[in-house]
Amino acid sequence: MSVLRVIEPGFQTTVQDLGRFGYAHFGVSASGAADALAMRAGNLLVGNAENAPALELTLAGGAFEFESAAVIAVTGSDFGAGLPLWRAVELPPGSVVRFGQSLGGARCYLCIRGGLDVPKVMGSSSTHLLTGVGGRALRSGDTLPIASSAIRRWKGNTIAPPAHTGPLRVTEGPQASQFSGELYAASYEVTEASNRMGLRLRGPAIPSPSGHMVTEGVALGAIQIPPDGQPIVLFVEHQTTGGYPKPANVISADLWRVGQMRPRDRVQFERVTMEGALGLLREQEEWLYSLV
Repeated sequence: MSVLRVIEPGFQTTVQDLGRFGYAHFGVSASGAADALAMRAGNLLVGNAENAPALELTLAGGAFEFESAAVIAVTGSDFGAGLPLWRAVELPPGSVVRFGQSLGGARCYLCIRGGLDVPKVMGSSSTHLLTGVGGRALRSGDTLPIASSAIRRWKGNTIAPPAHTGPLRVTEGPQASQFSGELYAASYEVTEASNRMGLRLRGPAIPSPSGHMVTEGVALGAIQIPPDGQPIVLFVEHQTTGGYPKPANVISADLWRVGQMRPRDRVQFERVTMEGALGLLREQEEWLYSLV
């Protein structure tokens, strides 16, 4: 079996798939790729199932050696690896791929034909950093077996990545009626305190409704307003319950954009209808499956 060797791990490199579902009642959120769209596209380019485990690199990459010949695709943000982005390429045996600092965006994905042969925990190979479920961030000297689970031929054409530079689009949250639209009137900055659990934003404080709220389940992309009025966008390792009111929820079609946001990025929000959100998701899925 071929092996991928970690020479330098980078800032925070983890193995991710699309996450583990059905364990929220145990307090374990799904985790999975922060930019699931980029990871799914990379896997389809190399001929894998879209849920095949891949490497997620955050902010600053590392160096990885391929013991044998391999077909890979690098998707997501540009980390200066010197390889074509959004395209499957062949590597000869002994190749070393080096990633540098992100040139824009927060994460990129290294998808390898065949996927990574790593154990599944609760039905998923994803790394949940908050709880340690599924392992840890990679370290120098780690070796990862490369599986042989490709399901179709790989394609050598370069694809145009998805792009949307406007406001993050949201639907109304369960407590929307308790707010007066302040969320949509201002621009917010992503703070250094952001991580895979959530993006903490800084900007004009939003008055939080008076009174106590019963703790309830929370969803991926929910926007919470804590007592200080600074919004928090819950992300892939979010807590499964919360007691802060939620005026809005990022739509599924824009969650990949949350995964690409870095500290000091600016973000605004735009309200769309549920029908509009479903239409945007349908368009995105049609683009994705055009790669097959």
